[in-house]
Amino acid sequence: MGGRMNIDEKALATLIAKDEIRELAMLYSRGVDRKDIHLLRTLYAKEATDHHGRFFSGNADDYLKFLEKSLPHMPMSGHFICNHLISVDGDRGEGEVYALCYHLIPDGKGGMNEDFKAVRYIDRYCNEKGRWLFAARVVTFDLESARPGPAVPAQAPPSADPSHTTLASRLFALGPRA
Repeated sequence: MGGRMNIDEKALATLIAKDEIRELAMLYSRGVDRKDIHLLRTLYAKEATDHHGRFFSGNADDYLKFLEKSLPHMPMSGHFICNHLISVDGDRGEGEVYALCYHLIPDGKGGMNEDFKAVRYIDRYCNEKGRWLFAARVVTFDLESARPGPAVPAQAPPSADPSHTTLASRLFALGPRA
């Protein structure tokens, strides 16, 4: 074969890449929901950008700083990935992730608001040193809804999360995964 990949090897490589990219999107959701900024820092390429509509637009480093300041004020969030369509071409890829996002956020009056969004992440991916990373993200908000929310129970520190203390795989630990 002399260094050329046959069709079966190429198809297998594409399937593996798509699975790694899907895990990348799930790790992003986990990182935000578990407030794990150290994990989130490992998911973006060096020159990556992130555009979250009116909330943030700029380079990924500044986006992560924005999240680091914002996440402590959000006692609960859940990002639920629905559809994820991915195209891979060598060490580059692109995709569209549909997600439902639920947040409890301060209402500015001592209470909480439930914030629900139907979003699409329009992504470009790159493979750097054998890892798929976000190269660019653009978030579109297809639906946004807010209403008064419930009182928030006291929360345990992230290190006490049962997924961190019960599951042995590095995939579920706090911080970077490998």
